[in-house]
Amino acid sequence: MSRPKPRNAVYAQSGGVTAVINASACGVIETAMKHRAHIGKVYAGRDGIVGILTEDLIDVGAEDRATIRALRHTPSGAFGSARFKLKGLDQNRAEYERLIEVFRAHDIGYFFYNGGNDSMDTAHKVAQIGTQLGYPIACIGVPKTVDNDLPHTDCCPGFGSVAKYIAVSTLEGAMDVASMARTSTRVFVLEVMGRHAGWIAAAGGLAGHKAGDAPHIILFPEIAFEREQFLARVQQCVTDYGYCVIVVSEGAHYADGKFLAEAGTKDAFGHTQLGGVGPVVANMVREAHGYKFHWAVADYLQRAARHIASKVDVDQAYAVGKAAVEYAVQGKHGVMPAIKRLSSKPYRWKIVPVPLESVANVEKTVPRHFITADGFGITPACRRYLEPLIGGEDYPPYRNGLPSYARLRGKAVRRKLKGEYTLK
Repeated sequence: MSRPKPRNAVYAQSGGVTAVINASACGVIETAMKHRAHIGKVYAGRDGIVGILTEDLIDVGAEDRATIRALRHTPSGAFGSARFKLKGLDQNRAEYERLIEVFRAHDIGYFFYNGGNDSMDTAHKVAQIGTQLGYPIACIGVPKTVDNDLPHTDCCPGFGSVAKYIAVSTLEGAMDVASMARTSTRVFVLEVMGRHAGWIAAAGGLAGHKAGDAPHIILFPEIAFEREQFLARVQQCVTDYGYCVIVVSEGAHYADGKFLAEAGTKDAFGHTQLGGVGPVVANMVREAHGYKFHWAVADYLQRAARHIASKVDVDQAYAVGKAAVEYAVQGKHGVMPAIKRLSSKPYRWKIVPVPLESVANVEKTVPRHFITADGFGITPACRRYLEPLIGGEDYPPYRNGLPSYARLRGKAVRRKLKGEYTLK
């Protein structure tokens, strides 16, 4: 009996990129190229799912093998990403049918979608529509998000590196403020990402080890903000230590759910656009106490900082990409490779499959027992969870004092469908 003809694979990146999402891409591509009995050509969607919908595909096979290897130490999204949320099957079935039309035109049998909550939902829906239309397609979600809010996985690739960056930045920024506090800045506010989950803010807590160490205050989305309690704590810290360092999540909000920094607009996914909580908090302190302050917004820097990536994070990012392909060629479908913690000291983990339907659109927030009773810090249990994730260094190669990152040719795959497709 003859072996079935190998079918092609397409990989796409989605949502906000990270310092290690390309390590997952590297894992997918290198592993796919080792399974030629099952996988023929490997393509990528240019700018994520948008590239697939518009039949704008990249021929990954045209890239040098050295360039593909270099993706492991290259930040951002090498193939381009997009904040483009596909609607539900009942709301816009035509979008999903278009994906299948592109898959059919290019004999795509494997779809690897690298993203967070919304992306796992999309991969799950593509798997459903493929079944409904009688088109065999193995859909595998590849986890990624700096927010660390995907369920059923110990952590999310991308988080360990942003956690390391924030912990280091908090430590170094605090040392600067401490050295100047007597005659200058008394309060420093560092704004970090995290709309509903305060994992990144919690990572700032790793900078301190004993009473009086910064950060003195962490503002979590999980804990409703109380202005008077916060201002009293700031004043007490300045009195006791001479200065106060605050790490605040962009999603910090009042008891009624209103964000401290709500801008009144929506992003492409329909999420409330936040306008910068750092200066809001800093000005609140100035108005109440008159302290000289500085604030900083980590913004893209925190998720692009490949130069200080966590080795654990890089290894896990590659591993989930590799496992995604292995699952697909084994016949698995509609799953996501997740990280299962086996022990914390030493940190040991393995990759296990979980159904996409159990991951899609579910957010894992920081549990209450990870946050101190006063709501302003992390507990020993949280520290035990976080510390292994920032372990080890995996520096990129340097050239003339700067990191040397991969640049793709991005050769386009010839289009096979007629007409232009307009995004809805």
